[in-house]
Amino acid sequence: MIGISEIETAAGRIAGHVVRTPTVPSPGLSELLGVPVTAKLELLQHTGSFKARGATAKLLSLGEAERAAGVVAVSGGNHGIAVAVMAAALDVKATIVMPRSAPARAVEIAEASGASVRLTDDMDGAFALMTRLQQEGLTLVHPFDDPVVIAGQGTVGLEFAADAGELTDVLVSIGGGALISGVAAALRALRPGVRVWGVETEGAQAMSEALAAGGPRPVTLSSIVSTLSAPAVSQLTYDHVSALVTEVLVVPDREAVRGSLELAEHAKVWAEPAAGCLLPAARRVRKRVGDGARLGLVVCGGNATTGDMIAWSRRFGLR
Repeated sequence: MIGISEIETAAGRIAGHVVRTPTVPSPGLSELLGVPVTAKLELLQHTGSFKARGATAKLLSLGEAERAAGVVAVSGGNHGIAVAVMAAALDVKATIVMPRSAPARAVEIAEASGASVRLTDDMDGAFALMTRLQQEGLTLVHPFDDPVVIAGQGTVGLEFAADAGELTDVLVSIGGGALISGVAAALRALRPGVRVWGVETEGAQAMSEALAAGGPRPVTLSSIVSTLSAPAVSQLTYDHVSALVTEVLVVPDREAVRGSLELAEHAKVWAEPAAGCLLPAARRVRKRVGDGARLGLVVCGGNATTGDMIAWSRRFGLR
């Protein structure tokens, strides 16, 4: 289990390489949900998501031989962008493996950063290729099954705890589970009374299925939200979530897209559905907790294009 000391070490390591993103009260979301809402705006991070934190922490931990060999990462979008961009900044050669369903913009950014991008038919194939390249000598920067990466993502929680006012409940999106593992570990140490809730989309619910089964298991992926689409969580992230998280809520893709539109209208931020899914989940938490709720939202990323959002809105009949 990752503790506060590992997270504080990661914070010192990545300082100067990543942004201390704003933590702000949101009048618009507070009015929408009927209780005070504070947002941690990780979509303003380098590369447009929290992923830069864990990627930077891992890259800075490598020895000379590992740096010379180069790194490999697998991603549905944001982790690949982060590793590609931060590896270029730190003069490390990177290979990024993505499924063809990954956002075209993510592929473009990774390639523009100088990374070698390898595309596979699906996420299962991406993880299989990642494993082969690791066996060939590349150093793995795993999106979630790595304590250094989890500690890096945990710096989000470290900052949230320091910068937010009173909170009762914090909502965090889950893909492979590194972000919520790190945030929950930080909040348990610094704000032990705060409940942490995970949020997944239908068809990308690896953590909720793992919790139901008593451990990680492969899942069938069908969600449009590729940035949350891990084929399975790891034992490491499962252990953190099962111990530290109140519950994992699952919302339909349509509601995640609607949440992105509501974040644009009410919070004035452009967030991808991986963050938009927090709003329908927040309504459920607010209803269960009652009028005394003080909600915190980790707005994890903003790497959806206008074209993506238009297409999803049309697909689900949203306006």
